[in-house]
Amino acid sequence: MRPISRRKFIQKSVNGVAGLSVGTALWPRSELIAGNESIDRIVLGKSSIETSRVALGTGSFGWERKSQQTALGEKGFTKLVQQAYEHGVTFMDLADIYGSHQYFRNTLKILPREKLTVLTKIWTRNMSWLKYDGFQSTFDRFRKETGSDFFDIVLIHCRESANWVEETKALRDAMSAAKDRGEIRAVGVSCHTLDALKAAAKSEWVDVILARINNQGTRMDGPPETVMPVLKEAHDNGKGIVGMKIFGCGKLIDEAQRETSLRYVLGSGNIDAMTIGVDNINHLRDNIRRINSIVRG
Repeated sequence: MRPISRRKFIQKSVNGVAGLSVGTALWPRSELIAGNESIDRIVLGKSSIETSRVALGTGSFGWERKSQQTALGEKGFTKLVQQAYEHGVTFMDLADIYGSHQYFRNTLKILPREKLTVLTKIWTRNMSWLKYDGFQSTFDRFRKETGSDFFDIVLIHCRESANWVEETKALRDAMSAAKDRGEIRAVGVSCHTLDALKAAAKSEWVDVILARINNQGTRMDGPPETVMPVLKEAHDNGKGIVGMKIFGCGKLIDEAQRETSLRYVLGSGNIDAMTIGVDNINHLRDNIRRINSIVRG
């Protein structure tokens, strides 16, 4: 595997590799609210996976196995996950490069694994701080780190090539074998170019796609009028679609911007769920309130 430079990937992570990032410093204080609303539940495409419409992202500005969420520390991370769970958020978005596996392990001491939907991602590029050692070794490490024997969803992380399906045949075959053994419920990909997304939409192997989408085209793979038809094709083909960068990686944070983007994504009918990376529960409560209001009409 060809290594990618730290400088190049930091730029990529800001542009979209991490989950939806909305930090405390960016969020208008007047919008912080309290509440006890719960998010609703959906089914991801034609899979049998029922989960919350919102996933708790753990990779805001994720890099070198660190993120905005892991910066909360083990107690803070666990508290955030528990609070999210109390609002119906059972979908957990993890990844190796975020370093969130070990932090998530602590939550299984207080939350029932069978009620959670756990998604993680395999990074296949060799870094100075992370070496890819093939699927089985990596997957066994994931299970040890999280304390979970199985994962609901495993994605190949950050595909950019139009030919990624052919290029990852050995990895996909190994993931399919784990799926056949019941160690993974659904497989898929996170896409970071339009060509990669088009390939995912057509691939029979893909169960779930993680894709960047908002109404402004901010931190996306193309303008929304170009990306959305591809997501529609993928969804029509039975793929479960999880949207990320709904708020453009912290660029669309004004109230009107957030409201408009959520209405665009939810109103499309092409996105089943969305991953939101926040570092305090009030931000998540605000998102849940807005989403519920839009969904309920």
